[in-house]
Amino acid sequence: MTDAIPLQIDIVSDVVCPWCIIGYKNLEEAVARLDGQVDITVRWHPYELNPNMAPEGQDLSEHITEKYGLTPDQSTDNRARITMMSENVGFPIHFSSDSRIYNTFDAHRLLYWAGKEGKSGQQTALTMALFTAYFQDAENPSDHGVLNRAVEEVGLSPERAAEILASDEFAKEVRAEEEEFGNASISSVPTYVVNGKFAISGGHPPEVFEQALSEIARQGDDILADAEADQ
Repeated sequence: MTDAIPLQIDIVSDVVCPWCIIGYKNLEEAVARLDGQVDITVRWHPYELNPNMAPEGQDLSEHITEKYGLTPDQSTDNRARITMMSENVGFPIHFSSDSRIYNTFDAHRLLYWAGKEGKSGQQTALTMALFTAYFQDAENPSDHGVLNRAVEEVGLSPERAAEILASDEFAKEVRAEEEEFGNASISSVPTYVVNGKFAISGGHPPEVFEQALSEIARQGDDILADAEADQ
C-alpha cells in the first residue's frame, strides 16, 4: 500500500467515562502502528452517562452501587482494574474516597462548538483537557470555570465559550446528535464508527483497533468489520 487510506472515525463518548480515555489511547497506539497506511480524521460526539444528574453531582461509589448494583468490594476491584489499565496506556486515572460523578451536557456543548468552529485538532485537544481535568485533577467538568480554563488551554476563545455557556447555544445540536446515535443502537461508550459503516464498541487493546482499521483500509466496503469477533 503506497498511499495512506483516509478513514473517518466518529467517536461517541463521555468525558467522565474511564473506558473512553483508555480506549482512545489504545486507538492512538493502533494508528501509530499503522503509520503511512491510514490517514485518520477524528470527530467526537456526545453521550451522557448521567443525563439526569444533579448539578452538584454524586459520590462515585454511591453512584456505582445504585446504577450497576456492585458491592463495595466489586467497586474497589473495578477501580483497581481501571487504574492499572489507565497506567498501561500512559494516562493514569486517579480515584479517591471522595471522587464524584457529574453531568456533562455543557461540556458536550463546548465540544460540539470546538468541532464546528475550532481549528483542526482542537476538538480532540479539548476532549483530552476535559479527561485530564476530571480523571487526573478531580475537577468538575460541569463547572463553567473548569470548562473555560480548558478552552483557553487548547487555544479556543474563552470569551466565546462563556457566551455559549451563558445561553442554550448548541443545546439542540447536541440533543440531535445524542438522538441520532441512540437511534443507531449505540447504547454504550466508547463506540467508534469508522467511515460511517463499521462500529467498534469498547475500550479494546491496540491490537483490536489495529486489525480492524487495517482490514477496513484494505478492503473498504467489501467487508463487514467486527473488531470483537475474534476476541
